[in-house]
Amino acid sequence: MATKEEISMIGFEIVAYAGDAQTDLIAAIDAARCGDFDKAEELRASANQALIDAHDVQTKLLSQEAGGGEMDVTFIMVHAQDTLMTTMMLEKQARFMIDGYRRIAALEAKLS
Repeated sequence: MATKEEISMIGFEIVAYAGDAQTDLIAAIDAARCGDFDKAEELRASANQALIDAHDVQTKLLSQEAGGGEMDVTFIMVHAQDTLMTTMMLEKQARFMIDGYRRIAALEAKLS
């Protein structure tokens, strides 16, 4: 059985990874808005890796529970799950926004 303290520490780890991803995704969107698409893709890739790391941590905990381990839900873990899921949605939106800015830049180049 994972203790509340262990689950909370795992929650903090997920929040840290997801927070890093959020920061990178917002910076990626801003870079794309400014026309720096290489930087935008670099930041998006970094965010994607942070999300993979967060998901790996989450999966380990899910595997323990699926294996019969008892888990106490903590508010920190609830926050971690919320942060991870909203960041995963932001990643999808960032891909569309970067693509949109890239298309706008291409159209502006044709008009010039």
